[in-house]
Amino acid sequence: MRLALISDIHANRQALQACLAHARQQGVDQFAFLGDLVGYGGEPVAVLDTVMALAAQGAWVLQGNHDAMALNPPAAQGGEATQGSQGAEWTHAQLGAEHQAFLAALPLTIQREALLLVHASADQPATWRYVDSERAAGHCLDAAQAQGAAHVLVGHVHHQTLYYQGAGRLLMRFEPKPGLAVPMSPHRPLVACVGSCGQPRDGDPRAMYTVYDLGARKITFYRVPYNHTEAAAAIRQAGMPEFFAQRLERGR
Repeated sequence: MRLALISDIHANRQALQACLAHARQQGVDQFAFLGDLVGYGGEPVAVLDTVMALAAQGAWVLQGNHDAMALNPPAAQGGEATQGSQGAEWTHAQLGAEHQAFLAALPLTIQREALLLVHASADQPATWRYVDSERAAGHCLDAAQAQGAAHVLVGHVHHQTLYYQGAGRLLMRFEPKPGLAVPMSPHRPLVACVGSCGQPRDGDPRAMYTVYDLGARKITFYRVPYNHTEAAAAIRQAGMPEFFAQRLERGR
């Protein structure tokens, strides 16, 4: 199985289309979306229509924190808006009943034998913890192993990073190079952060996604150019904060 892992699309239609096209060129036979389909970006309906169509064909889809926020925006509750919640009320207003029902029904985790998919950490996934350090990755892996999983694939952090079991107690951190396959053993536990399709934050505006090749026992992290100028224009047209558009242009 060649599994394409796409996370944190954030209503960025252009980035999603670019990653889907690239993944199909790699010959993937299964798509998985690891949450945060909406939020920040200007085209939530187009993104959800695409993902829902793929889900109908068998794609795996998880719920992320921004998907949950779009269903129940903090502003609608009278709470103080944070950077992450800005635009959630606008996103909520764009979604039809079928979009909301789809988001509401999404699971927090999907497990296929020894493989566990989750938006944030497998350690209490509903609290949206970040897997952003060796220690956090260790907590994530411990929770996954308690469920019988050895490899954990996560999103949420908007960076591409691999954590694997070395000789020490803590997991070891590895920064993969785009396009270069990393061998993996079914006997060596790992946590892979697949990166953000629609909102990279490492100074590189190219979209991110990852291919997990079970048959070849390798994982490859990709960067894909896309029309981020057009995606930024959609944010401005929606009237959302200028920072959201600039972030796509800067990749940070």
